[in-house]
Amino acid sequence: MGIYIVLSKLTDEGAKTLKERPERLNEVNEELEKMGVRVKEQYLVLGEYDFVNIVEAEDNTSLAKAMIELASRGSIRTMTLAAIPVDEFIRG
Repeated sequence: MGIYIVLSKLTDEGAKTLKERPERLNEVNEELEKMGVRVKEQYLVLGEYDFVNIVEAEDNTSLAKAMIELASRGSIRTMTLAAIPVDEFIRG
């Protein structure tokens, strides 16, 4: 399983949905799980992005498909970074 950092920005429509239904966050996490992406940690952040998520997925393709599905809904835009654990890098 690969580890990824997903930086997310809400669109205007996404912000409206979240304001009206904050529980939608958990629903999306459940949908991601069904797509093979497990949200390990999730943070609401201040600054350029609205959320930072640490996720696991089988591979790049699986994660890309899930992110495209989310983006197609028009409520969020993401940037995804592959993450390598430092201990794994040191063991090399």
